[in-house]
Amino acid sequence: MSMDLFFRIASQVVGGLGIFLFGMKNMSEGMQAVAGNRLRHLIGAVTNNRLVACGVGTLVTCLVQSSSVTTVMVVGFVNSGFMTLIQAIGVIIGANIGTTITGWILVLKIGKYGLPILGVSALVYLFSKHERLRYTAMCIMGIGMVFFGLHTMGAAFKIPEVKDVLAEVFSQMAATTYLGVLKCALVGCVATMIVQSSSATLGVTIALAQTGIIDFHTSAGLILGLNIGTTITAFLASLGATVNARRAAYSHIIFNVVGTLWVIPVFFGYLRLIEWIVGYWAEPGEPLNITALIASTHTGFNVVNTVVFIPFIGALSRLVSWLVGDPPHKETPHLAYLDVRMLDTPSIGIQQSLDEIAEMGRHTSKMFGFLREIVTSKEMDEELVRKLFHREEVLDIVQKEVTEFLGSILSGNVSHEVVTSGREQLRMADEYESVSDYIAAILKLYIRAEKEEIVFSEQELAELLTLHDDVSAYVDMISVGVKGGYPEIISKANTQGDAITFQIKELRSRHIERVGEKITTPLHSLIYADILNAYRRTKDHALNIAETLAGEK
Repeated sequence: MSMDLFFRIASQVVGGLGIFLFGMKNMSEGMQAVAGNRLRHLIGAVTNNRLVACGVGTLVTCLVQSSSVTTVMVVGFVNSGFMTLIQAIGVIIGANIGTTITGWILVLKIGKYGLPILGVSALVYLFSKHERLRYTAMCIMGIGMVFFGLHTMGAAFKIPEVKDVLAEVFSQMAATTYLGVLKCALVGCVATMIVQSSSATLGVTIALAQTGIIDFHTSAGLILGLNIGTTITAFLASLGATVNARRAAYSHIIFNVVGTLWVIPVFFGYLRLIEWIVGYWAEPGEPLNITALIASTHTGFNVVNTVVFIPFIGALSRLVSWLVGDPPHKETPHLAYLDVRMLDTPSIGIQQSLDEIAEMGRHTSKMFGFLREIVTSKEMDEELVRKLFHREEVLDIVQKEVTEFLGSILSGNVSHEVVTSGREQLRMADEYESVSDYIAAILKLYIRAEKEEIVFSEQELAELLTLHDDVSAYVDMISVGVKGGYPEIISKANTQGDAITFQIKELRSRHIERVGEKITTPLHSLIYADILNAYRRTKDHALNIAETLAGEK
């Protein structure tokens, strides 16, 4: 084979594979953008019910077009505390069924129309002003790219010199014996681990089968291997993550490995069943569609595995919990572990960041509780003081992580809905961080008063505690609105906010009277006034959160 021919073939194969994978990415992004809130509601619907979790995993994977993306996303959810291990295993098992949709898309007999579909949908995507139409066109453009990429690879494989060489190579691992099946599974596994995409391995396998380089049995052996190889992505994502996240990744590995191993002994009988099923639906006298055979093998394999494993999800959970023991100390989930893992699923990633912002609200509520306990104690509790300041530092870090995470999501190809939600969340994260700053500032003022031996009168302390309780309840009310997604909370926020503002003005007026009567010292007066001002600013930042939730500028 001449060098020129070699480079021409290599460029066609690599180029075709690149177009295929880029098409899968565009199809996924288009589907996610069109699905929008429905995709987020799917994840929110995950419960400890095994069938529901499995169904969610199947549907989400059909939308994102990658079981690797789904499992990595689930590892991220478990890592952040958003999903339990039992829920995660159910979703992961369902994801294996969802990933088989790729094969069925390729069964469609539109291969020669791939380029026209790509061209027409690209024009609609580039020139349409309607966002939903644009992303629908993006999804169809992805389908066109998938078929065009597959056609390009197939054209390279049909060149006689290439076909002969590849046929010789694959003859060494023909799945005519159980040893041959194991060889094929190993090749499929290694190939998928290298490219970290089961869709890529599936696409190449179908291209090889369509050109007659490999037969149905060999392609089915390769399919078995890609089910194991696809687990590498979730495993890599779990490195450095929490214990439960690692358990979720290991459950994915165990499920796919065990599922593959038990199929091998019945491999040839299973394939005869697949050939009978596909032949039953085929036209009499027509040769069986090799792509339909491969897609049926892939789907049947994963559906059977799922049905077999569903009753044993609890046992699998206990097994991985035993393999990955409990940590020596309590682990704190962090959004930082999710910034890379959610970029392929912005519609779900944006929901995850909202949950993290709601968690910021919980932190501020804790800080209010610590502050009240410190102020009402006879002696200042140094441990509580340390805890409050630590919470303020945590919120600084979380706000930074949320900003970086959302910045990464918004820099991608995302819908207007995701962009709007992202911008609103950036503002809410900033406002919550400011609330924590003012709570810490109030504590610093009390510490300063103690150092200066300033003692607030019973009346002053009662006034400040009443104000504290009102502002704390106000922030909690808005946090409930953020967590539940209630934009109508703005009505209560405005009413109660005005009441707190009036309350602070009343307290300031009474304090000015005390100053006029020379009951307080100038420094005493200054600290009291600064505390009032800090509570007012806390209320203002909380109101900003409610306004953002309501979509107000």
